Amino acid sequence: MQKSDPRKEIDWNDVRKHKYGHLSESASQYQEATDILELGHFTWDKYLKETCSVPAPVHCFKQSYTPPSNEFKISMKLEAQDPRNTTSTCIATVVGLTGARLRLRLDGSDNKNDFWRLVDSAEIQPVGNCEKNGGMLQPPLGFRLNASSWPMFLLKTLNGAEMAPIRIFHKEPPSPSHNFFKMGMKLEAVDRKNPHFICPATIGEVRGSEVLVTFDGWRGAFDYWCRFDSRDIFPVGWCSLTGDNLQPPGTKVCIYLNKNGSTGPHLDKKKVQQLPDHFGPARASVVLQQAVQACIDCAYHQKTVFSFLKQGHGGEVISAVFDREQHTLNLPAVNSITYVLRFLEKLCHNLRSDNLFGNQPFTQTHLSLTSTEYSHSHDRYLPGETFVLGNSLARSLELHSDSMDSTLNPTNLVSTSQNLRSPGYRPLLPSCGLPLSAASAVRRLCSRGSDRYLESRDASRPSGRDPSSWTVEDVMQFIREADPQLGPHADLFRKHEIDGKALLLLRSDMMMKYMGLKLGPALKLSFHIDRLKQGKF
Repeated sequence: MQKSDPRKEIDWNDVRKHKYGHLSESASQYQEATDILELGHFTWDKYLKETCSVPAPVHCFKQSYTPPSNEFKISMKLEAQDPRNTTSTCIATVVGLTGARLRLRLDGSDNKNDFWRLVDSAEIQPVGNCEKNGGMLQPPLGFRLNASSWPMFLLKTLNGAEMAPIRIFHKEPPSPSHNFFKMGMKLEAVDRKNPHFICPATIGEVRGSEVLVTFDGWRGAFDYWCRFDSRDIFPVGWCSLTGDNLQPPGTKVCIYLNKNGSTGPHLDKKKVQQLPDHFGPARASVVLQQAVQACIDCAYHQKTVFSFLKQGHGGEVISAVFDREQHTLNLPAVNSITYVLRFLEKLCHNLRSDNLFGNQPFTQTHLSLTSTEYSHSHDRYLPGETFVLGNSLARSLELHSDSMDSTLNPTNLVSTSQNLRSPGYRPLLPSCGLPLSAASAVRRLCSRGSDRYLESRDASRPSGRDPSSWTVEDVMQFIREADPQLGPHADLFRKHEIDGKALLLLRSDMMMKYMGLKLGPALKLSFHIDRLKQGKF
């Protein structure tokens, strides 16, 4: 006879009582209705009825029946296992919070290796726990400095830092006695390719101690196998109890750009003309990220657009470069095209560029691109390109790379990383107003060069200055101009925050190992960097 788990099943009445019990009946009904709207009209009880599905019982999961409280704060320090080298314990910093989860960054690592942990995970401990148990803190895999500098780096990173107090850590819940899951059960699950998302999911198959997690509304590209006691899967209602953002089942939205609209005093009309005609189809949060990032990229001064934004929660990340530094910012979590358009309407009003976006196609008039503009056209929207977080796609392509009204104003900046889940866009030459014959001419011009083009490049490139003083943007310009075929890789240098000094230290093996470049592009870049060192570029 199997031993039963004493934990109760989640009841939707319990969920409502937990979340709305402190309100009057009318206020409770109103608040619940508001929450349903904010979730893009998605509710589990309605969804379960529509799909004739049953939720996986709570005793199937290695999760607390009462979710743990999250009292952590941004910038707190703690000890954490290195997810890429689980035998090492490292110092980590809290760089994000959502529900009962923490976004962590290992000190000495970069923002592309951020990871998420529950506040009751056994893989996080207060600072001092490792030494107390006879261990030693280790540098993270890929530590950016020499190993010999680790002790001094550790001393500096902990000096004056706020340590997470012992009282806010929680004991990890016990594992279920065995695998209770059955095929077809519904649950909530972390999307491991975009781990800031928790989405409705279904148990697609059960094999021994393993289960196949399939995401509702998507076609399998993001499914994964995990153990039945994985901390990445949760019972139905978990996000409602913790306040985390549950993404609705796969939905595609799309917004359109009015290139004939008023760009106002802050946006460069020529750059706007080079943008795609639409953003999406993809999840609402990704469409918002693409549109806001496009506004930043097209600004005469990126700082101006950035100043109208305020730190959000749970959404995608946008980036801007100003004051010789890269800045990143979370957008709010959005779940419908209505919220996307409302956000963009307010942003564009601040930029005095009204009627720039809509939910229907506009009649477009394209400007012809010069050769220089063509070689610089938005690499940020290339499919499959690495980018500083963004991260949800129409679940067919992968891209490397938080409430609404309050995000339109400046606040503290938080760096993040991440995997975009949205297809990017590279406008084809004919769609930019160039006939095929002109496209061929542009290619010849880019490959052979002309006096006019060279003069333009010499005037704009950063090579007149000492390369060690270059900003990240200068480095990206150098990469694009050194070889147009390397242009698609330029955004990697933004993601890895490669400025002039870092550029001069790069080697081909480093670019392949840490930046993911293939041998050919790495060798080409090494050649151009060597020429730069010799003053021949």
